[in-house]
Amino acid sequence: MRTNLRGTFVVDQQAARRLRRGGAIVNFSSSVVKIALPTYTAYAATKGAVDGMTLVLARELRGRDITVNAVAPGPTATPLFLDGKDQETLDRLASMAPLERIAIPDDIAEAVAFLAGPARWVNGQILYVNGGVV
Repeated sequence: MRTNLRGTFVVDQQAARRLRRGGAIVNFSSSVVKIALPTYTAYAATKGAVDGMTLVLARELRGRDITVNAVAPGPTATPLFLDGKDQETLDRLASMAPLERIAIPDDIAEAVAFLAGPARWVNGQILYVNGGVV
């Protein structure tokens, strides 16, 4: 709760105070919100709250020319994600996506760069970046 929910709230609050016209806020959600994996209840709840904050803040910043969106990654090969997972689990997660692999951090970074840069007409959206899992 402190990291995923309160952390996002405080960073968004400070960004809203400081961003100039044409700025962009990109929050981090998770595809777990829609995938509904067992044992992820608390995590999915915090990320669902991030989705809600993203949608509301986009409307609260009306007239300021600041976009607010969220990226919702699927399984991504980061050290934290990979830690403690056996190869069978990783293979199962990779098979969930039609692209038949787990994302790499660059896959997610491209979506963030899109929302922070050229995607000026995308606002108040949750972009699922998960290889087609959901």
